[in-house]
Amino acid sequence: MPKPLPDLYAALSARAQEPSPEGARALYIAGRRCGWATHAACDALRDAPHIQSDGTALHIGADMTPGPDLNAVLEQAAELLRRANCLRGWRNELLDVMDGDESLGVIERAAVRPLGLLTKAVHLNAWTPDGRLWVARRALSKSTDPGMWDTLVGGLAGCGEDLELALVRECGEEAGLDAPDLTQRTPLRTILRIHRRLPEGYQVEDVLTSTCVLAADARPANRDGEVMEIATIDVATAVHHVAEGEFTLEAALVILEDIMQRQAAGQI
Repeated sequence: MPKPLPDLYAALSARAQEPSPEGARALYIAGRRCGWATHAACDALRDAPHIQSDGTALHIGADMTPGPDLNAVLEQAAELLRRANCLRGWRNELLDVMDGDESLGVIERAAVRPLGLLTKAVHLNAWTPDGRLWVARRALSKSTDPGMWDTLVGGLAGCGEDLELALVRECGEEAGLDAPDLTQRTPLRTILRIHRRLPEGYQVEDVLTSTCVLAADARPANRDGEVMEIATIDVATAVHHVAEGEFTLEAALVILEDIMQRQAAGQI
C-alpha cells in the first residue's frame, strides 16, 4: 500500500476543504445564510426582481418567507443563471435549499454549485463476501469527474426525499439493486462535509455512506446510463487506485474510511 491509510485519508480530507472561489459573495435566501454565489452568478442575478447585491453579499428573497413565492424567485434565478451560461447543463431535478436542517425552498439541481448551496450525497460502499470491493466507473457523459472510478452507488438526495429512501432509489438506478438486495446494509452516516472549488462554482456537500456485503451471486448492473463499468477489486488495488487519483474525491474518502473501519473491527 502506498502510505499508511490514516495519512492518505488525512491528505484527501485536506483537499476536500477549500476556501470559497475568488470573488464569491455570501449568499442569503429569505434572510438566511445559505451559500457562496460566484462572481458570475452575482452578475447574472444583479438586476432581477427580489434579488439584491450590496457588494459583499447576494440576497435572494430578503423580504420573503419559505413558500411558493420564494420558490418562484428561485426558479427565476436558476433560469437567469442558465441564460448567462453559468450552469453545466440543466437537469430538471429539484433540490432542497437548506439552512441547517431546514428547507427554505427548492431550486434546479444545476444551479446549486454556482450558488454554493448545501447538498447531501448518499453512497453505498459494497463488498463481496470474500472481501473485494464493488466499484463503478462514471460515464464519460457525466458533467463532473467523467470516466473516474466511484463507489458502487452515489448520488444526491432530491427535494423532500428521505435520505435512506434516496439511497435505495440510487441503488436501483445505478446498480440494479433493489430493497431486497440491501437488507444487510448499515444505516447511513455522515463522514464529512466537503468544501471544494469547481469550475462552475463551489461544492458544499455532506457525504453520507452505508456499507453492505452483497450476496455472492449479486451482479450489479447499471440502469440509468450514468455508469460505464462495474467491477470488483481487492483492497490493495483499491488503495493503489485511490493514491493514484483514479477515484473521485468523495469516493476515495468513503472507501478509505470504510476500509479503516473494517480493519479496526478485524474484518479485513
